[in-house]
Amino acid sequence: MRRASLPVKAMNDLFLRRAVLEQPVPAHEYWTELAAVRCLAHTPLEFSVPVTFFVGENGTGKSTLLEALAVASGFNAEGGSRNFRFSTRETHSGMHQYLRLVRGFRPKSGFFLRAESFYNVASAVDELGRGDEDFMSRYGGRSLHEQSHGESVLALVRSRFVPGGLYFLDEPEAALSPMRQMSLLVRIYDLAAQGAQFIVCTHSPILMALPGAQVLQFDEDGFAPVDYRETEHVRVTKRFLEDPERMLQYLLQEDL
Repeated sequence: MRRASLPVKAMNDLFLRRAVLEQPVPAHEYWTELAAVRCLAHTPLEFSVPVTFFVGENGTGKSTLLEALAVASGFNAEGGSRNFRFSTRETHSGMHQYLRLVRGFRPKSGFFLRAESFYNVASAVDELGRGDEDFMSRYGGRSLHEQSHGESVLALVRSRFVPGGLYFLDEPEAALSPMRQMSLLVRIYDLAAQGAQFIVCTHSPILMALPGAQVLQFDEDGFAPVDYRETEHVRVTKRFLEDPERMLQYLLQEDL
């Protein structure tokens, strides 16, 4: 059966509707200099559809903002559910303290998945689930460490993510092949159609093609909505795949 585009929802049907940066923010903090933060100081971040993608170059503030949204929503800074409270090293910014979130209904569940600290989350799952088969069943029934990185990410999303949840994902495609990214896209779509909300930082042209998603482009001017096909990720990837030889000649011209 053909899947249609996700419906545009009224803002009060979403778990997270808006984020506003309270002023004044502290001086001499690295995150206050990010273009996304300067933009947020005068432009509230609005959510109107179940899936929102943050896209753009490295260093534009995507992950920092996503982390702040997750922490302000009650999630552990290194990832996990609201019940996870482990910390291997506190490196997150204090931005969450200055975010005012406008919420809708309370989500039934939720999770903060970030690629860079997924190993720590998997270790916490093993520790919390030792001898508890019911707990481990919510993570696929098998230690996440006993699977490849990509398999464990998909096991988590398939088993732990449920309809009616709020999910923050930071570069979930990092360990996934193109085919597995398509599997993740389908899972996100199906859960969003059943009332889940996703906010995702990604560099994957595959994921950001999800029908009906809001795509926010982050750049030196801040953030703004953009059509999927107009993102730099799609345009650069398309140019490369259409004529890799020409692109390689351009990229490697100094060595030719």
